[in-house]
Amino acid sequence: MYNMEDDIERILLSEKDIKKAVKKMGKAISKDYADKNLMLVAVLKGSVVFMGDLMRAITIPVNIDFMAVSSYGSGTKSSGVVKIIKDLDHDLSGKDILIVEDILDSGMTLSYLTNLLKQRNVASIKIATFLDKPERRVAEITPDYCCFTVPDEFVVGYGLDFDQQYRNLPYVGILKPGVYEK
Repeated sequence: MYNMEDDIERILLSEKDIKKAVKKMGKAISKDYADKNLMLVAVLKGSVVFMGDLMRAITIPVNIDFMAVSSYGSGTKSSGVVKIIKDLDHDLSGKDILIVEDILDSGMTLSYLTNLLKQRNVASIKIATFLDKPERRVAEITPDYCCFTVPDEFVVGYGLDFDQQYRNLPYVGILKPGVYEK
């Protein structure tokens, strides 16, 4: 019987470490946005696990919305072309936007989204990312909140995928190169 955990080279971030970091981020966001009109904008699909945990770690009133974009297709590297698959359902006017992303890699997608959302009459816009991979950065963008900085390895789990698989792992692991080099 196939076990997807056999495809993991090693665990990079444990479930326990993830919970601790997300709780710490939620506390910081609650403090920083105490008197603001906070709206979390999750970038689907990868950020859904992080978004669920993060919004429960935030102790102030918060609105949420979801946006689906694509710049990868089924490959391992960003194509550089950002395509909006699902736009937001709510008006952002006057809202303090916090984009919630699973991983800040090349930065091209988040740079595009940040510029797009700034045009929607928002009060402010910041980025909260679960993982930051600065070695791969192409666009000049940095997160305002970050749980972990990770090396330039192919990571999966806790919402991050390879070809729509491995999102349901409760930890972040490094995928064996043989899996994605096929």
